[in-house]
Amino acid sequence: MVHTIAQVPRWRGKRLTAAPKGQGGFTLVELAIVLAVIGLIIGAVAIGKDVQRNAEYTKIKNKFVDQWEQAYNQYYQRAGVVVADSQTAPRFMVNGAGYAAAAGLPTSGGDMATAIASGSEPVPVCARLPEAGTVRSAATTLVTLRNLMTAIGVRLPPGRAEGQEDLYVYTDTNGSPQEIQVCFQWNRPTEPEGAGNVMVIAGLTPDLARMLDQMIDGKPDAREGRFRLRGITQLTDGTQSNVPGVEWSANNTYGRGATGMTDVGAGNTRDEEQVVTLTAIYKMNQ
Repeated sequence: MVHTIAQVPRWRGKRLTAAPKGQGGFTLVELAIVLAVIGLIIGAVAIGKDVQRNAEYTKIKNKFVDQWEQAYNQYYQRAGVVVADSQTAPRFMVNGAGYAAAAGLPTSGGDMATAIASGSEPVPVCARLPEAGTVRSAATTLVTLRNLMTAIGVRLPPGRAEGQEDLYVYTDTNGSPQEIQVCFQWNRPTEPEGAGNVMVIAGLTPDLARMLDQMIDGKPDAREGRFRLRGITQLTDGTQSNVPGVEWSANNTYGRGATGMTDVGAGNTRDEEQVVTLTAIYKMNQ
């Protein structure tokens, strides 16, 4: 029999198979594998956010706080006095050059706890007017930090931008922007957070403050060590050595403007709020 071209079957090396009767569904094993993969992806994203935040906090410590401490120390090495102190009549106080003691009272010695009343200390040295309640004094006349540093040849940390080296911007756990500012001031004896020259660091969320304290002092204690909560109450009854320490006064569930904060209490926990910020002091070596 002679076949026409249309009648000749075209095999082309393919195997003839029966047409499928219907599309099968996923098995329980396949579904379990898919759900497990989804869970791993979600967990990795959550862990990645924590790792990224910890990396940002470490950057704040290394690239901002530590750099400002080094700038302060470099100023002391080059000028022979602390920031804004007098080179001809040093008082060993930040902005000591602008301090005028009352008649008959010591300027940099003697009983400074009673000689200088609260609120009469030298004005803090800041680059700009800080947020209310940040520094000890509410003075509106400030000694510009940037001008002092650059005049003595000290290279400033990068900070937020040129001219804003005293500022650093980051996001809190709610995704809202927060701004850190540094100032320097002298604390008289009997100040709650300790006497001497300190760096004032404002704009810290509670978790950032605790992490900085952990990295600087080895443990998060708001009352002990070089890094402390501003205005923390000290014990004066001789039992302080028996107290293990004090927790930082807030957590990230509180929003800006919250009052009555505790370390274990819960705030409104609203995602649309900026997390409450704290002010810490960092004791300088000079």
